[in-house]
Amino acid sequence: MNKLKHTFFCEDIESGFLSEEESAHALRVLRLQSGDRFRLVNGKGFEGIAEVTQTEKKRLFYEVIDRTEEAVQNKERIHIAIAPTKNIDRFSFFMEKVAELGIHQITPLICKNSERKNLNVEKLRKKLLAALKQSGNLFLPRLDDPQTFSDFIKTAETTENAFIAHCEDESQKVALKEVLKKDKNVLILIGPEGDFRPEEINLAKEKGFKGVSLSESVLRTETAGIIACHTVQLILY
Repeated sequence: MNKLKHTFFCEDIESGFLSEEESAHALRVLRLQSGDRFRLVNGKGFEGIAEVTQTEKKRLFYEVIDRTEEAVQNKERIHIAIAPTKNIDRFSFFMEKVAELGIHQITPLICKNSERKNLNVEKLRKKLLAALKQSGNLFLPRLDDPQTFSDFIKTAETTENAFIAHCEDESQKVALKEVLKKDKNVLILIGPEGDFRPEEINLAKEKGFKGVSLSESVLRTETAGIIACHTVQLILY
């Protein structure tokens, strides 16, 4: 399946045609023609082989000629709520890497110390889609619209695996890898370049989040997000 040279995304596999954007890449860039085959995914666990049946100016039609049994996603969900970095390229890098690692959900957090408060969410979703197709993963992460820290905390559903990673020195903070519980969803908060404000940390703790460290070093925001996701993958999966 993965030996096919090109991968395309179609949310509704049974539609029989690619979106205009996917079609444009297939037709104008790759010059696919009737009879050509490609790997087809829907971001929800489906993987199959499709064959081009017809091409129009802005649309590629296909037929699914082989399909694998749909994959089942890991039951423990990984959700990272993270402050976007001032340099958007660094945030894009974070998103690409955690998509490759198999994250389930990303929520951009607008904090008191955030240096970036506006995001082109649709552009970032395209980054996630590109990472999905490149990595071979079968599940497209969910990217939420940005939320303020206080609004997010109000509605957050906490479990034993709800953590806030921050740089404040406190005796109760432990390494993430030491406190992860199996068979529980994971929610981790990652702050901006200037870290969370003390009042934000306290608000999270009141909601049930536990303070954790990700490294003995002081990590950049995007690095912290990647380390957090990788640590969860290593411990739980």
